[in-house]
Amino acid sequence: MPGPWRWLRQRGGMIAMFIALFLLWEFAVKLFGIKEYLLPPPSKIWSEFLKRQSTVMTGAWTTTIEIIGGYLLAVAVSIPLAMAIAYSRFVENSVYPIIVFLQIIPKIAIAPLFIIWFGFGLFPKLLIVFLLCFFPIVVSSVAGFKSVDPDVMDFARSTGASPARMFFKIRLPQALPEIFTGLKIGAALSATAAVVAEFVASDRGLGYLLQQYNGQLETPMVFAIIVLLSLIGLSIYYLVELIERLVIPWHVSQRPTEMTGL
Repeated sequence: MPGPWRWLRQRGGMIAMFIALFLLWEFAVKLFGIKEYLLPPPSKIWSEFLKRQSTVMTGAWTTTIEIIGGYLLAVAVSIPLAMAIAYSRFVENSVYPIIVFLQIIPKIAIAPLFIIWFGFGLFPKLLIVFLLCFFPIVVSSVAGFKSVDPDVMDFARSTGASPARMFFKIRLPQALPEIFTGLKIGAALSATAAVVAEFVASDRGLGYLLQQYNGQLETPMVFAIIVLLSLIGLSIYYLVELIERLVIPWHVSQRPTEMTGL
């Protein structure tokens, strides 16, 4: 079966579970007579979303650009930096503690500084997404590059393999599973980071709309924004997972789970 169809088949149970939860939500709200401003049913959320579809989708496009841009920037910086940390004791001792220190600082606390320094444009939002995605990718990538079996490397050197060949044939393939773990964690954090950035200072995007609808007590639209943000984050996460399946199909994590009887 082709990859995408197999991927969908494997997640059929998850999709069915989400459908069941939404149906339960719909019937529970009507059964117990819960007010719509407290917990609107999915049908009301959908109808209100359709009324404001143009505005919401425009905001979704803005937020998606921030998510993807900041995430790709984190990938482009973190993986080469992880290589430098893994292969240089000086870089590890001097740079890695600074990275840990920066990760400990609450991003919501320094976000206003980015607005002061860089204004209200796209760049400060990209920077906040970058900072939230950066650390897990670096940590996982460093672990991946350090996980190479030294015996394998010694054998490769004895065969006369060049450093470049050893990197692409041994070091990088063995590091990829850990790297993809960090990439998936970063992808899961990217949507949250974009909303945090838009909460601080923005006049567009889903975070801005979320604050606006929440202030107006338009609860159905608040739920619609939350669901849409979740879908964007899930799409990026599963896109990374799909790339992982294509790049490292040989790894044990990509093997189907076998059911064994007791």
